[in-house]
Amino acid sequence: MKTAISSGLNPPLATERDPRWAAVVARDASADQQFVYAVKTTGIYCRPSSLARLPKAGNVEFFDTPEAAQAAGYRPSRRSAADQTTVAARHAALVADACRYIATIEKSPTLEELAQRAGISRYHFHRLFKTATGLTPKAYADAQRARKIRSELNGKASITNAIYEAGFNSNSRFYVAANDRLGMRPKDYRAGGTNTQIHFAVGECSLGSILVAQSQRGVCAILLGDDPDQLTRDLQDQFPKAHLIGADKDFEAVVAKVVGLVEKPALGLDLPLDVQGTAFQERVWQALREIPVGDTASYAEIAQRIGMPKAVRAVAQACGANHLAVAIPCHRVVRSDGNVSGYRWGVERKRKLLDRES
Repeated sequence: MKTAISSGLNPPLATERDPRWAAVVARDASADQQFVYAVKTTGIYCRPSSLARLPKAGNVEFFDTPEAAQAAGYRPSRRSAADQTTVAARHAALVADACRYIATIEKSPTLEELAQRAGISRYHFHRLFKTATGLTPKAYADAQRARKIRSELNGKASITNAIYEAGFNSNSRFYVAANDRLGMRPKDYRAGGTNTQIHFAVGECSLGSILVAQSQRGVCAILLGDDPDQLTRDLQDQFPKAHLIGADKDFEAVVAKVVGLVEKPALGLDLPLDVQGTAFQERVWQALREIPVGDTASYAEIAQRIGMPKAVRAVAQACGANHLAVAIPCHRVVRSDGNVSGYRWGVERKRKLLDRES
């Protein structure tokens, strides 16, 4: 169904106030899959990113799909395919340049600085960057800084040197951010998790044995299996130098909430998560959390959503590296043909979870 906007039905000012018109003016490629606009005076329709000359707002009407525009008598612009390819390549180059810039400078740049460097507005750059990388510019810069922190702390440099090498200009700012990015104190991270306390408990649910572990930051592991002892060993392998503490009464409520999530995923999990992975893994895991209960997505679709369509195998590896079963729903990712395969905790459990959610 089309949404008509013309001088006969709505004044031009209404079109100019429509957020879709702003996307057309900005030639925003991230809006290309959301709508097309048609020009009454030429009889053609275009994607928002089209490089064609901008029409007058009063001559424009919007359609949800190209098919709807064609049904209304419009024909596609001959430049449409070439425009999309050219604009997409230009946008990809802008984002790649911004990522290189963020990775090489000492201090995290501001959004204003990045947008000026790209030669576009702050709003447009922010939207473009998130569409391409799956992260906001700030989140990407934080991930780069965390990578530098880990790299420096794993080396021979002192903690003080690591602070400045990672781009912090003061000790105080570093220690404020360190717990979020490392999950523990810097000296404990450097010692392989020494002095970090992790509470855990092993119970039973409809999928078999379940282990739930929680650090000071949040739930850091939800493991499924058949052998409770093996689950405990897996936790020890994941946190080899942490101080593991068996469950107490205060921890029972946490376990109950996680088991409730397994039994009824639609209820969600009202607990903080301690998610620690590479920048790429965190992008994949965030995309997984955005898959609604009852829906599925293919590995290829997840790769598309994070702006890396060729990284299908890497997406599958990130799913396999997930330590938070059900809370990060990697079970909702299936093959492109819809078949169920590749689940860290067993394909049969994956099928049961999908059947339960559907």
